[in-house]
Order: sequence, then structure tokens, then C-alpha cells
Amino acid sequence: MKIAVLNSGSSSLKYKLFLMPEGKEIESKLVEHIGEEGSLIVNHHDALDSLNLKYEDIDAFGHRVVHGGEVFSDATLVDERVVEVIRELIPLAPLHNGSNLEGILVVQDKTPSTPQVAVFDTAFHTTMPEEAYRYALPKEMYTKHQIRRYGFHGTSHSFVSKRAAKILNIPYDKVNLITLHLGNGASICAIENGKSIDTSMGFTPLEGLVMGSRSGDVDPAILLFMQRELGMSVSEVDTLLNKESGLIGLCAENDVRAILSSDSEDKVLAIKVMVRRIRKYIGAYMALLGHVDGIVFTGGIGENAVAIREMVMDSQLFASLEVLVIQTDEELEIANKVMKLVAKGDSHG
Repeated sequence: MKIAVLNSGSSSLKYKLFLMPEGKEIESKLVEHIGEEGSLIVNHHDALDSLNLKYEDIDAFGHRVVHGGEVFSDATLVDERVVEVIRELIPLAPLHNGSNLEGILVVQDKTPSTPQVAVFDTAFHTTMPEEAYRYALPKEMYTKHQIRRYGFHGTSHSFVSKRAAKILNIPYDKVNLITLHLGNGASICAIENGKSIDTSMGFTPLEGLVMGSRSGDVDPAILLFMQRELGMSVSEVDTLLNKESGLIGLCAENDVRAILSSDSEDKVLAIKVMVRRIRKYIGAYMALLGHVDGIVFTGGIGENAVAIREMVMDSQLFASLEVLVIQTDEELEIANKVMKLVAKGDSHG
């Protein structure tokens, strides 16, 4: 079975083709600058055309969709209902869900008879207990407006936790892990008996760890101060927190390699702030789990920045933890979910 995996961003389209069940990657392509000034690729239709896909050879498509809300707890065969729900969830992930949906609609137009499967970043975290995902806000904020912790990077956390369980030779439904996806976006997940019970990202991918350009956790009253005292608009605050904060805000740089190679006070501080936040979360998740079989580092920083891993783990409290570095493969995880779902000829959400 040949399965194509698409990750449709606002201005990019990532594509991989797998031979399943072997999990062999046959082809990989990336289209960038979609719709940008001067680009010959005007939209996602053009982007898909530029890949020159042989649709007759593809048995199914898998799509990364960032936000599944409370509706989808697993990968789901795409039908009109699924399309409409993804569209309804765009306000919860305006930078992602619209583009993800565009990829689905383009493929639907190109090859309407080929099965498509939506795989949601949030799905892995739907096992969190209510005390983990509810915020201490008035109840109607949740019941009427779905304001709660959803969590993201679920496909990555799922992939590396399964791989870690195999390496540790522990049944997946018995393994307790702390998984760290560290890249320009970063999150940490507490996994108990193979299920996510807590994660650092929340209502949006802004909460939690210090990231490349995202602030992570901040006192929410700071946002009110910016608007009330500094005269900043909602849009300006949004831009500051998502695009001008994190490592960029602390030291005007988000490439960890460049930051580590410098001895400037700002860059040294930026690393200290980032590492301290990670260690606080690890400690908290150790308390939640009680017993931890291993801690997993993945993502561009997690896999490659040895110095960061060493700084994070430099604690007597963490000395007993088994440390694993596992290269994530979200596209392969998506392909596996697509294969299982299409083979069953079933859908579930």
C-alpha cells in the first residue's frame, strides 16, 4: 500500500510517500513560499500540481491537522462532516487548521475517490483527565466556548513514546515516560501507562516551554498591562507573544546553535531561562507520575543539542532517569494510522 502524507502550512506543503506496512519512505518533497509575493505558486492547487503526483499509484492520503478540539480523539476518515468540523475549529487554530483543510480540499478535487484520513495533533492528549485540561475559569468558558487545555505535538509524542517503550522492553500500556519535543516549537508530555495525562501546551501552542519566538508561560495580567498601560492592541500583543518573544525576545536569536556558541550575557541568560522552564516541568511531571521509566528527547533541539540535554539533566533528582534520544517521524506515524484505518474500512473520532 502506498500512502501519501501531506502537511499543509499557510505558505508551505510538505509531502512524503510511504510504502506500507514496511514504512519505507519512497519520496519526499517540500513546496515553500505559497501565495507569497513574487512566487509562481499562487495556492495549494498549484503546490500540489508542482509535485507531479501519480494519483493512480496512491492508495490513500494522510493529512496533519493541528486542532481536533474535543470532537476527534483519533485519526478519522475524511467525509463532509469531518470537513465541516475542521472548518468550525479554525478559530481555535487560525494559523493552522485553515491551511490543513485546504490540503484536504485540494486532494478531494484532484482525486475524489481516494480515501483521505485526518490525523490530529490534539488527539493523543484527549486521554488527559478533566483536572488536567480544565482551566480555573468560570464553567461557561469551557461549556460554551471550549476554552480548555488541548495540547499539541501529539503525533510526535505518540511516535517517540511507542519507540521508547520498545527500546526499554516495557509493554506500551505499562510504560511511564516524560517526552520532550524541543524545536522552534516545544512541548513536554507526561505519559502514564502509554497515555498522555498532562502536557505543557494548552488552549493554543503558545503555553508552556520557552520556544524560538513564543513566550510560553507568562502571567496573564501582563497581557492586560500591555493593553491598558502600554496602549497595545490585541493584534500587537498576539504578535509580540507568538513572534517576538521566547529566545528571540530574550536575545534576538532563535537558532540554539548560534546562541550556544556565544558568550554574550543575553544569550547565556536565554539558555538559562529555557532550560530552567524545562526542568520545572520535568520535576512537576515526575511528581504526577510517581515512577518514571525514561525521559525522551526529540525534535531538532532535543535530538541534536547535546549541551541542552546535559544542562536539563544536571540534577540529582533526575540522576535515576533513563535518558533516550529518539528521532521523531511524524509523517511515518501518520502513515501508520492511515494504513490501519483504511485497512479496517472504518472511521472513528
